Amino acid sequence: MPAYLGALDQGTTSTRFIVFDHAGRIVAQAQEEHQQIYPAPGWVEHDPDEIWRRTQDVIRKAMAQQVLQPKDLAALGITNQRETVILWNKKTGRALSNAIVWQDTRVENMVAEFGKFEGPDRFRAKTGLPLSTYFSALKIRWILDNVRDAHPQAEAGDLLCGTVDTYLLWRLTGGPHGGVHLTDVTNASRTQLMNLHRLQWDPELLAAFRIPANILPRIVSSSEIYGEAKIEPIAGVKIAGVLGDQQAALFGQTCFAPGEAKNTYGTGCFLLMNTGERPVASTCGLLTTVGYQLGTQPAVYALEGSIAITGALVQWLRDNLGLLQKSADIEDLARSVRDNGGVYFVPAFSGLYAPYWRSDARGVIAGLTRFANKGHLARAVLEATAYQTREVLQAMEKDSEIHLFSLRTDGGMVDNNFLMQFQADILNIPVLRPVIKETTALGAAYAAGLATGYYSSLDDLRQNWAVDQTWQPHMDETVRETYYRQWKKAVTRSFDWAE
Repeated sequence: MPAYLGALDQGTTSTRFIVFDHAGRIVAQAQEEHQQIYPAPGWVEHDPDEIWRRTQDVIRKAMAQQVLQPKDLAALGITNQRETVILWNKKTGRALSNAIVWQDTRVENMVAEFGKFEGPDRFRAKTGLPLSTYFSALKIRWILDNVRDAHPQAEAGDLLCGTVDTYLLWRLTGGPHGGVHLTDVTNASRTQLMNLHRLQWDPELLAAFRIPANILPRIVSSSEIYGEAKIEPIAGVKIAGVLGDQQAALFGQTCFAPGEAKNTYGTGCFLLMNTGERPVASTCGLLTTVGYQLGTQPAVYALEGSIAITGALVQWLRDNLGLLQKSADIEDLARSVRDNGGVYFVPAFSGLYAPYWRSDARGVIAGLTRFANKGHLARAVLEATAYQTREVLQAMEKDSEIHLFSLRTDGGMVDNNFLMQFQADILNIPVLRPVIKETTALGAAYAAGLATGYYSSLDDLRQNWAVDQTWQPHMDETVRETYYRQWKKAVTRSFDWAE
């Protein structure tokens, strides 16, 4: 049996390739950022060709670090930013346009139109999702309606469509020369086109969104052999795991039992709880989604609280305001003040996601006085992540009727000790950081390893999970609730801004 597993992690801001050993330790890794394209207010795009170049670059660099050969990898898993869509020509591989990113709000008017008579929950019973700019279906519809030659190519049978996992899987397995056109159940569950109960594209949904079935990939499980890589230096390696990034993190955190949950702190923040083999309908503004499916086994479902802007707010402070040299500097800047000085930052750049689903909301900084300085602003940026997580966690506990006694965390922001302590304080429960923090890539690797016999069972994976650090809550109850009450007031100030 080869010694290692590979994982391709294509995220919102960068692409990484990580090689793991059997214990889940990182053997080699490479990462490259890609351009964020903002053609108009609220529009967010990526260049698919650039993502493909970055993908090939990071694979080459990581494999070269340890002079690895294809025979050293037992399998390869893919995890990806979800909801982001690409349409491309299957003969040339050329994308029709830039990818429309999950944060993009250009379809806001279409959301209102689709919900005019039946409201935002028009498709929730079938999909587990409210009408929102977030999901893929309206993005696909927008490209078909607005990009030149989209309709003729679709009618000619030359057009393919998919989320980023589908695009990369097709490219890696040969592209125009026999590339496989597939997506897994977790990514399909984010399109608003899949029937959550039957795990197939739903004819009524396709008709409502006017999306031709022939451009969509076939839906498969999250852990099975899909094909072999055709590019160097991984030619011949089996690609055997695909999970959307947040479901991959749930899997990588070994949340295999109902009631187990994790929170990923990345560009956005995503709290997922395993609910077992039945989808739990939300009445509190959460999403019902597929957690994972292993081969022919029944799918496992999850409740999700999606927060659009968390780590992206730190980047905004760095890039748009120039208050930071690098993102990691925010912790020292936040610690330069004793408290938030009454300043609250509601980062509704793309509207508000869970539990509000307000596409009319926009970013607000509230509570400013002459006393406020850049330290207070930095602190408000970090605190916003913790407040939003509390809102989602409370909704999740109400929906699931399960009380969380601790929170497993992962993602880039968990290295920020100030944020982790404030998160424990504002939730009033312990916050746990695992030894292996790259749980998103690890989840994709685990899925591939199970499909190819590299791992024999879920128990093998559980043995790899261990705690690196725990933060206990220390905040006085009165202070905690005062902070949170002021936050909730600030959130209401962001409503009804976009007309």
